[in-house]
Amino acid sequence: MMITANPRPFSVLMSLYARESPAALEVALASLTQQTLQPDETVIVLDGPVRKDHLDILQRYESALAMKIVPLDKNVGLARALAAGLEQCRHEWIARFDTDDWSHPERFARQHAFLDAHPTVGLLGSWIGEFEANPTLITRVRSVPLTHEAIVRYARRRNPFNHMTVMYQRSAVLAVGGYRDLPWMEDYWLWVRMLHAGVEAANQSDLLVHARAGLEMIGRRGGAAYVRSEWMAQRQFCLYGFISPLTAITNFLLRAIPRLLPTAIRNRLYAKALRTKIKA
Repeated sequence: MMITANPRPFSVLMSLYARESPAALEVALASLTQQTLQPDETVIVLDGPVRKDHLDILQRYESALAMKIVPLDKNVGLARALAAGLEQCRHEWIARFDTDDWSHPERFARQHAFLDAHPTVGLLGSWIGEFEANPTLITRVRSVPLTHEAIVRYARRRNPFNHMTVMYQRSAVLAVGGYRDLPWMEDYWLWVRMLHAGVEAANQSDLLVHARAGLEMIGRRGGAAYVRSEWMAQRQFCLYGFISPLTAITNFLLRAIPRLLPTAIRNRLYAKALRTKIKA
């Protein structure tokens, strides 16, 4: 593996909590060690006490990934955990990372090359491939708009980024108040505030991350609590001036109804309406 010289120092930011799979964590961290452009630090927030298996895995990768581990006394949720991690990141550019996904070996190299060619961009993501068990066997693709104008339009209806692919400028995030607590919608709420503030955004059409999907993931995206969060998000977007009241109500109705359907039915809708299926 050829390591590329780092043109701009950057941090990787992730959060880990007790219920996450140690095996998936191992796959995720291993993919970081295979990056042709290595991060300058990897900030991992322990969102409350985690399992011994987790700690053993972190210890194995601690040196190779220049880890900075940020332990929290109790589980505080993703937004507060990421906010705590953001405070510990030393570099202006930060790459988000999920502890159960797989990053393409050239993820960071391709993102940095894009930023070199587009120096005014402050928020960058990419398409993802989704897998159920084997990270190399992609079953679906989630594509998102590529240009700033298209991203802003899309954001008024749906989340325009795959959060696990995103790189952003720390100063731009802090300028809009950083991560705020909005269960399951923390990242989307952050993107809306950044876009509304005029931060230039882009997505790449490369599949730079393979994200873990399947019925378990679909199951987590339903139920009354998720519907309440959908309403809170649309209300915040409206109060912020990003969307109109009519758009907020329309969005909520279109998104809330599927959240209350059985998981198997929701999975079929999710696959047909929001993803591109990969043919064998």
